[in-house]
Amino acid sequence: MRFEAGRELPEVMRADVRMLGALLGQVLRESGGDDLFDDVERLRQATIEAYTDESAEAFDRATRIAEEFSVQRADEVARAFTAYFHLVNLAEEHQRVRVLRERGDDPATGSGNGARTDTVAGAFAQLTAEVGEEEARRRLGALRFHPVFTAHPTEARRRAVSSSIRRLADLLSAHDAAAPGSADAHRARRRMLEEVDTLWRTAPLRAQKPEPTDEVRTVMSVFDETLFTTVPHVYRRIDDVLRGEESGSTAPIVPAFVRIGTWVGGDRDGNPFVTAAVTREAAAIAADHVLRGLERSLERIGRTLTLDAEGTPASAEATALWEALQDAHPEVAREVATRSPGEPHRRILLLLAHRVEATRLGDEGAYTDPEQLLADLRVVQTSLEGAGAHRHAFGGVQHLIWQVQTYGFHLAELEVRQHSQVHAKALAELDAAAGGSDGSISAQTEEVLAVFRTIREIQRTYGPRAAGRYVVSFTQSADDLANVHRLAAYACGDDLPVLDVVPLFETFADLQAAPGILAEIVAHPAFAARLAATGRRLEVMLGYSDSSKDVGPVAANLALYEAQAEIAAWAQREGIELTLFHGRGGALGRGGGPANSAILAQPPHSVDGRFKLTEQGEVIFARYGEPAIAMRHIDQVTAATLLASSPGVEQRNSAAAARFAEVAGTMDRASRERFFSLVKAPGFAPWFATVTPMEEIGLLALGSRPARRGLSVESLEDLRAIPWVFAWTQARINLAGWFGLGTALEAVGDEDLLRTAYQEWPLLRTMVDNVAMSLAKTDPRIARRYLGLGDRDDLAALVLEEMELTRSWVIRLTGGERLLENKPILQRAVAMRSPYVDALSLLQLRALRALRAGETAAEGLEGPAPDPELQRLLLLSVSGVAAGLQNTG
Repeated sequence: MRFEAGRELPEVMRADVRMLGALLGQVLRESGGDDLFDDVERLRQATIEAYTDESAEAFDRATRIAEEFSVQRADEVARAFTAYFHLVNLAEEHQRVRVLRERGDDPATGSGNGARTDTVAGAFAQLTAEVGEEEARRRLGALRFHPVFTAHPTEARRRAVSSSIRRLADLLSAHDAAAPGSADAHRARRRMLEEVDTLWRTAPLRAQKPEPTDEVRTVMSVFDETLFTTVPHVYRRIDDVLRGEESGSTAPIVPAFVRIGTWVGGDRDGNPFVTAAVTREAAAIAADHVLRGLERSLERIGRTLTLDAEGTPASAEATALWEALQDAHPEVAREVATRSPGEPHRRILLLLAHRVEATRLGDEGAYTDPEQLLADLRVVQTSLEGAGAHRHAFGGVQHLIWQVQTYGFHLAELEVRQHSQVHAKALAELDAAAGGSDGSISAQTEEVLAVFRTIREIQRTYGPRAAGRYVVSFTQSADDLANVHRLAAYACGDDLPVLDVVPLFETFADLQAAPGILAEIVAHPAFAARLAATGRRLEVMLGYSDSSKDVGPVAANLALYEAQAEIAAWAQREGIELTLFHGRGGALGRGGGPANSAILAQPPHSVDGRFKLTEQGEVIFARYGEPAIAMRHIDQVTAATLLASSPGVEQRNSAAAARFAEVAGTMDRASRERFFSLVKAPGFAPWFATVTPMEEIGLLALGSRPARRGLSVESLEDLRAIPWVFAWTQARINLAGWFGLGTALEAVGDEDLLRTAYQEWPLLRTMVDNVAMSLAKTDPRIARRYLGLGDRDDLAALVLEEMELTRSWVIRLTGGERLLENKPILQRAVAMRSPYVDALSLLQLRALRALRAGETAAEGLEGPAPDPELQRLLLLSVSGVAAGLQNTG
């Protein structure tokens, strides 16, 4: 396949795309012959012409080509375009890494630009200018960034496909490093061709849904390949920029501010496959990974500490530590001493590695908690410092200390989530049984109790940090939170685990009720005791997905801001250290978009140096799958977290919220009314299921969690937020990300006022910029074809009218004649992909139309099952469109 849509791309990236496309073209010819290659090229050229021509004739020509293929040929063509997107995505990622390295944001260089406020170093400089160095250092010391990985099913790629792409990334780097025309360059190209052939021949769809433990292992790959080693490099780079030559020779000022959380194996809300046994296994898998990592790090750094005892003598404490280790592990100590004569610090680290191995295997002499290992490492560090080996003390040994502080023996803090109604039902059964009723305890209630015992067991094995947060979804009263403590007592008696119960406020009504519920629950004895034990720390989770599905994206964003402002003000009055946990998805309709700009738009005291959010599906691998990109993302988000609480940012946000309060009120009312006119229209839910591939998305083996709550979709309440967003995305409508904004802005009407608000009100600017991205990925011509699958012209017209109105207002506010003219790089990336996504959309429409026609013919009859070849074509196109648009749900 050739690439022509990216003439404005950097030359080096254009060369990568051209090479990768040529390799795919060669594979297509070798695998399917010239006929397959020619068919792919015909559709490609037609969709490019239709994209640039915009005439009905050009679009109809591309449609006819997609319709003329046999189903088998359409299947092959869809696979070819999907493979092409994987290669283009790889080239884009490679270019991002290249730019980061050139700019000095790569771990290999250890440098970074401290002048930019989108780095922690730059944010620290800005904060110092506002509050003074002492206060800025205090805030840096309390900094916390806490991403929580979830198994929500939004990663459409198979793990085998992802692995193939990672191998291609390594080969592309090798090709870059080789001299042009050299044997090394030829070898790298030959191996890339082999890998592209593997990508083409690998089945793109999973044969069956993954088990929860499969999801655990998939997420573990991100830790193994990137995060375990990358996060300490983030700390080091920031310390390097802040302290210059002093960094690495004295104690760092940068704390281990990252904590990783996970719901994978712990989130049982609506997922019957996540059991107490699964949670226990998830914790064990994570612990095994981190202990292996620590063992390797100790051995690697230990081997380098070939410092002779004469020049670098061990302190009395270090000598005592060696003797204690020698007594506990005599055989290993003799072997280590033989290999390391006169090298006391090397001996100690190598024996610490053995003790970590014993911890992993459960052998005698194991550590009981990570604090013991930290204490031992501090002894080594102090000994090296005292002997004058400062750069070893605060170099490699500090790296180890940061890893233990960040990951402990558990790697990721495993969080449990369950629905409040499940708790209520379980308590009703238990209370009845305790009162002498003949009612039996259901299997579900037994499982609820088993979870608390599992949490207790995990904490005993891996430490309290390993598990303890218990998230209650659909929290609607203080009783919903108190119920968790009652259930724990039923399960464990007086031998209770440590529990931090986290309310999750999801719907519009729940967000409004949140401050009152919190004020009530903090007086509950168990809550009050935990607040006292933690120094009055409290975590509150806010759901972006269901609130957006509930009242539309505009009203949800405004409600979330208001809820955060009220909760933060309440926490300030109560002397509570609040952490708001943002349940954001990857797609814009679920709170996605650039996290750093969203952080800087938050209300005063709602961040205060702490930011926690969910990361899921394709977002995990996009943000954390490549070391340089992971470092940049963490740096950027953490910089925003540090800067969000600066007086300047807080005053700006507070003043803007007050100044534009009337605008917000008008937008809220108008957008909700418009949204309700669509989603509350009679028959909307079945119509939605007809005009999008919503039902078919449930057939994709994306994750272990069911896509909906009931057997059919009769109302929005039956549908989970992810397929709601995913389906609109596939139909090239993206309604969940923008619907209602045009009407909201039209209701305000004053264009000058709105332009001023866009410039001065961060919340509106973030909202409008996110909608611009969402709309840029829509296509009205293709959207009309999807909407035409239903028999509701009124609803179709409503969607298209709002799309045009929103597009018009967004362009007026952001400037220029087209969407994203104020973000040319993003505009170019979208334009580069759109014609190719159009090709897959046309193939998907062809399959969907045929499937819907079959459903209509069989309505009321015991007709034949849907054509499996058409279903496969549809699912292949879903995977391809997700790759092309680079998001799902």
